[in-house]
Amino acid sequence: MVVREIQQFSEVRPRARAYFCYLFTRNMPNRLPSPDLKTIENSLDKIVNEVDSFEALYVLDASGKQVTENLTNKQEYKGGLGTNRSNKSYFYRAVRQKRCVLTDPYPSILTNSLTVTAAYPIYDDKSDLKYVACMDISLVDVLKIAHPSSLQGVFDNFIKFAYSTFSLALLLVAFLLFYNGLASLISHGFVSAIENIEMMFKSTILLTLALAIFDLVKTIFEEEVLGRHKRDHTTGIHKTMVRFLGSIIIALAIEALMLVFKFAITDPTHIVSAVYLIGGVSVLLVALAFYVKSVSQKEEDDDSSN
Repeated sequence: MVVREIQQFSEVRPRARAYFCYLFTRNMPNRLPSPDLKTIENSLDKIVNEVDSFEALYVLDASGKQVTENLTNKQEYKGGLGTNRSNKSYFYRAVRQKRCVLTDPYPSILTNSLTVTAAYPIYDDKSDLKYVACMDISLVDVLKIAHPSSLQGVFDNFIKFAYSTFSLALLLVAFLLFYNGLASLISHGFVSAIENIEMMFKSTILLTLALAIFDLVKTIFEEEVLGRHKRDHTTGIHKTMVRFLGSIIIALAIEALMLVFKFAITDPTHIVSAVYLIGGVSVLLVALAFYVKSVSQKEEDDDSSN
C-alpha cells in the first residue's frame, strides 16, 4: 500500500506542489521590505482557514532554527519551538533553490506516518534570507487534495484499455515476424549458395524486427498498463524510444551489410547504394545520440527544479 501511495505521489507531485506553493504566495509575498514574524504568523493563520487537513505550520529563521510553535489543530502536535531543522531537506532545498519546494515523502516524527513538507523562503528587499515558512501534510491528505477527478479516472482506464489492445495487436505482429523469420532460416539456412546466404540475412532482419516490436510491446504494457515507472532511473532516458530505435538501427545495419556482400559479389557498380544505406544508419545513430543527450539533460533539469 505504501509503495502504491508513493508511486501515486510521484504522478501528482507537480500538481500538489503548485497548489501548496500557491497557498503560500497568495497569502504572503516572499520579498518584504522588513519581514517580521508577526506578519508571517498572520499569513499562516489565513492558510489554516483554507486547508482542512495538515499536520503543522511553522517558521524557521535563516539558520534553520524553528522560531514559532507548531500551528496545528491537534494538541499533541504542538511545540517545536527552538528545534534545529537546518539539516532537513526542505530547509536547504528552499534556501538553495530560492523558491517554494515540496519534499519527497518521509516518516514524520509527529505522526510516525509518511509526510511531505512544503517550504517557502522569505527574503527582505535586499534579497537576504530571513525566514522559511513550512507546512507538513500527510501523504494520504496530499493524495486526496491532488487526486484526479472521477472523469479523469475513467479516461485513464480507457487509455489503459486502448494500450492493452494495441499491445496485443503488436504482439501478434511480432510473433508473425518471428514465425516467418524462423521458417525462412530453417528452410534456407543449411545451403551454402550465395542466394541462400541472402535469405539468411533476410531471416535475421525479420527476427530482429520481431524482437524490436516485442520489446516495444513489453515496454508499453509495463509503463502504460501496469503503471510502472516510465523512466529509467539510472539514465533518465525514456526506454521505449531508445530500445525501439536501437533495434531498428540494428536491422538497417544488417540490411546494409547484406547489400555490401551482395553487390561486392554480383554487381560492384551498385555498391554505392549500400554506402548510402550505411550513411543513413550513421545519421540515425547520431540522431539517437542527440536524443539520449537532450532527454538526459532535461531529466536532470526537472530533478533540480522539483
